[in-house]
Amino acid sequence: MASSGAGVIQRVLNSAWVRPVLFIVFMVVIWDVTIRVFRIPPYQIPAPEDVIKTLWLEWPKLLAEAIPTTEATVWGFLLSAAFGIPCAMLIAGSRTIESYVYPLLVFSQSVPKIAIAPLFVVWFGFGMFPKVLSAFMLGFFPVVVSAVQGFKSVEPDMMDLAKAMEANRLQTFRMISFPHALPAIFAGLKVSITLAVVGAVVGEFVGSNNGIGFVLQRSIGNFELPTMFAALVILALIGVILFWILDLIERLSIPWHASQRHDIVMGA
Repeated sequence: MASSGAGVIQRVLNSAWVRPVLFIVFMVVIWDVTIRVFRIPPYQIPAPEDVIKTLWLEWPKLLAEAIPTTEATVWGFLLSAAFGIPCAMLIAGSRTIESYVYPLLVFSQSVPKIAIAPLFVVWFGFGMFPKVLSAFMLGFFPVVVSAVQGFKSVEPDMMDLAKAMEANRLQTFRMISFPHALPAIFAGLKVSITLAVVGAVVGEFVGSNNGIGFVLQRSIGNFELPTMFAALVILALIGVILFWILDLIERLSIPWHASQRHDIVMGA
C-alpha cells in the first residue's frame, strides 16, 4: 500500500501541470523571502499577499479588461498566420521574391514598434484596429521565418519521388511540402502568439482607454504597484492559455511528428 501511494504521488509530481505550479509557488516564496530579508519598501516591489489580495478583490474588473486585450491578440495572431504562411510559401518558392521581400522584412523588424504604434492611432483612430495592427506587426515576422525554413527543409529525395510519380504542384504541396513544413510553422506560430500579446499591450499603451495595457499604464502613473503586478499576472495568463491552446492544436494536427511521439513515450 505504501509503495502504491508513493507511486501515485510520483505520478502526480511528474504530471505536466503540477511542475509549473510548484515552480510558481517556489518563485512566490523566494519573492516574499527576498522582500522580508532585504526590507524592500512596498513602493518599489509589492509583497505577494498584496498582489494576491488585489487579484481577489479586482478580479471581475481585471477579467473585463482582459477581454479586449485577448481579442486584439487573437485577431493580430490570425492575421499574422493568414499573411505570414502564404508569404513564406512565395519566398521559399522563388529566389527572386526572396531577394526582394526578405530584406524588407528584416528591415521592418529593426523599427521599434513602440515608435510606430502612435502612427496607427493617427491613421486609424482609437479603437480595436490599431491594437490588432500592432499585434500583427510583432507576430508576423516569426511566422514567416519559421515557415520559410520549414518549406526549404523538404528533402530533395521526396521532391524527386513526387516528380517520378508525376504529381502536380498542388499535389506535391499538399502531400509533401506542407506536411513537412508544419512542425516549423507551428514553432513560428508559438512565438507569434506570445509576441502578439506584447503587440496588443503596446497598442493599448498608446491609443486605448481599456485593456490590460491601459490598466498597466494607469497603475504605473498612480504608483499602484499591486494593481500593476496583478495586471501582469493576468497578461501572463493570457499568453500561457493561448500558447497552450496552440500547443494542443499542434498535437492534434501532427501526431506523427517525432516531438509528439517523444511526449507520448515520456508520458507512458
